[in-house]
Amino acid sequence: MKPIRDWFKQTFSDPEVLLLTIILIVVLAAIIFVANMVAPVIAALVIAFLLDGLVERLKRLGVSHIVSVSFVFIGFILLTLLFILGLMPILVRQVGEFFEQTPAMMAEFQRLLLQLPEQYPDLVTEEQVRGFIADLGRSFVGAARALPSLAGTSVVTLLTAIVYIILVLLLVFFMIKDKVKITEWVDGFLPRDRDLTTDVWRQVNRQIGNYVRGKFWEILIVGVVTYVVFAALGVNFSALLAVITGLSVLIPYVGAAAVTVPVAVVGFVQWGTSMDFLYVMVAYGIIQALDGNVLAPLLFSEVVDLHPIAIIVAILVFGGLWGFWGVFFAIPLATVVQAVLRAWPRASAWRKPI
Repeated sequence: MKPIRDWFKQTFSDPEVLLLTIILIVVLAAIIFVANMVAPVIAALVIAFLLDGLVERLKRLGVSHIVSVSFVFIGFILLTLLFILGLMPILVRQVGEFFEQTPAMMAEFQRLLLQLPEQYPDLVTEEQVRGFIADLGRSFVGAARALPSLAGTSVVTLLTAIVYIILVLLLVFFMIKDKVKITEWVDGFLPRDRDLTTDVWRQVNRQIGNYVRGKFWEILIVGVVTYVVFAALGVNFSALLAVITGLSVLIPYVGAAAVTVPVAVVGFVQWGTSMDFLYVMVAYGIIQALDGNVLAPLLFSEVVDLHPIAIIVAILVFGGLWGFWGVFFAIPLATVVQAVLRAWPRASAWRKPI
């Protein structure tokens, strides 16, 4: 116990380490207990990180702060309206068509699956195929039963979403407009000797800001390229598949693997085991390979230099703690942990002097 006691005394006798620890505990407690209540604030922070870089670039070009903020904010609203009025109707229509065609697609999917034992008797048996179809049918029935309850809350959900959107827009505007004032206000509650905390904040601010902006462009590029390729190949629901493919980059490795399933199902039902189905899967594989090996390194460089093992562990840990949103923010949260570990004092009672 003595080494542990010595390490604890040596580490936390430093006021800066103690301050950083208290801040981390307070932030963690806030995330655990009030994250659901302040969801609009978290969403606004993400968007503010995205827009702040554009504001700073305009200011470096000589544009005044208020003009830069107004220009970027209005541009963001216009792009959001363009998405809602331009892309959303297409997505809603394709989602409706998908549910309308689901029974026919399921029947065609079953027919094609039942042909597999005849074509590949050494690899697949009819019992395995029928068992898979039964499991798939039970999953589909469960999802179908849940739809009425979702439809019943659609009006309430819509009104809540409208209120949240208004709140988020207001928060975003004031966050980028009064960034300096907000920062100075927070600084007023902290002691002057906080070099360690300031160092961690600078790393987190730089890395998360670049991560958010980089992910935005990655989602946009991957989504647009996927739509163009799928539309050229004549894939059904190409816009819907392009959107989920673009969003899949938010969850490294896992997202690409998960989206492979709907792409494969749609292509398999549409073309069976023909060459067209092969072309679609090869095209999807090439898009994911180019994203992982070319686009992502260009956008992020060494900003988020996390090892793949660290990324997977972060997804598992934060996903287990906070579900979907934990997975969604796994990389930024892992970046915070990395910044803290880099800034944390290395010398301790655990290590013998050389």
